[in-house]
Amino acid sequence: MTRLRFASWNVNSLKVRLPQVLDWLALSGADALVMQETKMTDDVFPAAAFNAAGFDVVFTGQKTYNGVALAVKRSVLRAPEVVELGLPGYPDAQKRFVSALLTPVAGDDPIRFCGGYFPNGQEVGSNKYLYKLDWISVLTRHLKALLAENPRLILGGDFNIAPADADVWNPAAWEGRILCSAPERAALSRLLSLGLCDSFRLFEQPAATFSWWDYRQSGFEKNHGLRIDLLLVSDALAGAVRNAAVDARPRANAQPSDHAPVTVDLEY
Repeated sequence: MTRLRFASWNVNSLKVRLPQVLDWLALSGADALVMQETKMTDDVFPAAAFNAAGFDVVFTGQKTYNGVALAVKRSVLRAPEVVELGLPGYPDAQKRFVSALLTPVAGDDPIRFCGGYFPNGQEVGSNKYLYKLDWISVLTRHLKALLAENPRLILGGDFNIAPADADVWNPAAWEGRILCSAPERAALSRLLSLGLCDSFRLFEQPAATFSWWDYRQSGFEKNHGLRIDLLLVSDALAGAVRNAAVDARPRANAQPSDHAPVTVDLEY
């Protein structure tokens, strides 16, 4: 029996949050973690710190903005193979996508684990909003190709889209706004129609469970949040999902990320 825990976390600067990330990896039992907003160039990425903690890591980043990484527990999973840093064929200086084939040390079939930092979009109708929709369209086409190669796939990340009103603390106030607009949700639906499902919604979940809270106006303390950090699993893996959750505890840290890590557990 193989048991694996996959996770995603927008860390909002590894320079600031590295100790928190390493502590969480030690406590959470995560076997593979995709990170977003690492906000550092590759030459200063703290690969040695992850290696010392027992994780192999692949990454692509830039100064101040964006940046993604994938950390893999060496005792459970082999080193990442067939690594992708960026969406193939998409001319984009922003570092937003990482993926790799991960094979359990026990020798089971590999799983393609992808991590994405979806554009925020800034404001509905803006150029950045159009870029967001275009980026998701390119991602959707690429994932279709990846699924054709290997139907065992997980996509985690900061999607910057709340899938439904249940994922929003005040749906009326957020209606039609960025992160909740109809075109964004339609783009997510097209992504899901490839044969993916939101692992969190495979289970009955507590109401008002969110993964992001604004630093301003005591958003976390009031639980005025959104669930925009997701782990999508392919149909080929959905039957192996045993649990999916948001771990809000790190959001209560001193100098926290404004996002909480999310996890999905597989058993097969």
